[in-house]
Amino acid sequence: MNPEETYHATVPADSAREALAALRAEVSKAVVGQDAVVTGLVIALLCKGHVLLEGVPGVAKTLMVRTLSAALSLDFKRVQFTPDLMPGDVTGSLIYDAKTAEFEFREGPVFTNLLLADEINRTPPKTQAALLEAMEERQVSVEGSARPLPDPFVVCATQNPVEYEGTYQLPEAQLDRFLLKLTVPLPPREHEIAVLDRHARGFDPRDLSQVKAVASARDLAAAREAAAMVHVAPEVLGYIVDVARATRNSPSLQLGVSPRGATALLAASRAWAWLSGRPYVTPDDVKAVARPALRHRIQLRPEAELEGATADGLLDGILASVPVPR
Repeated sequence: MNPEETYHATVPADSAREALAALRAEVSKAVVGQDAVVTGLVIALLCKGHVLLEGVPGVAKTLMVRTLSAALSLDFKRVQFTPDLMPGDVTGSLIYDAKTAEFEFREGPVFTNLLLADEINRTPPKTQAALLEAMEERQVSVEGSARPLPDPFVVCATQNPVEYEGTYQLPEAQLDRFLLKLTVPLPPREHEIAVLDRHARGFDPRDLSQVKAVASARDLAAAREAAAMVHVAPEVLGYIVDVARATRNSPSLQLGVSPRGATALLAASRAWAWLSGRPYVTPDDVKAVARPALRHRIQLRPEAELEGATADGLLDGILASVPVPR
């Protein structure tokens, strides 16, 4: 896909919503029991945001992203982040062409629609930082020349929550660039049985030829435009700000939600409301997406962690304490 190519909505909003519903259903054919995570990925696509997927190995994080790209007919590339990965391995670099005696730019894997940054916390900060410009500015700068990335462009990064040896903690500035942090849980017993049944009948997670392209980039563009038109009342805007400010005043937190986090919560709430078929945002929509939109933007005090507090638990307490507009 040409990096400068963009899609303009020519699809009615209702048809776009139906296409995204079909998208989620198509992904569920390959990934069992992760509907909430798939919905989070769709919300990120609607908001032009990036996603941090956290879960133990073997819970279908990679399969989920690969299937999503196939069902949307989008370009997909995967980078395994390792300690020896260099920034140019991600963004691309200038290569000398002996035939022309000139340097030409060779694109890195970041030039795609869906980039899977696998185990992003296993690469040094210098390489992690190489993604910052791409995630925020949707471009890559090499030798002073800015090269635009394709549209849509979404980074889906994964990390393992139980193995920290040889890892590098993501800096707060980079965490704040992720629209959502989605936790990918182990499946319940009935879903795990369904997974085994599919494998017993010959399902091969490496072969996605059975996944149909049920939506397109034009459907996604129409959905983005429609979601951006969802009405947000001043009272709901005030509620979002009050939730963000409450995290900054919490005695259990040493870092609260920034204004960027509040805008992320607003965008995710709009997308959730639109997917639910409503032309306006309610406080319940805000509550529905507050955990994934904010859990990676707050930092617990050491004493709170020693007492067993968690980011989700503190957010639940804050949501329960902030007055809801009527």
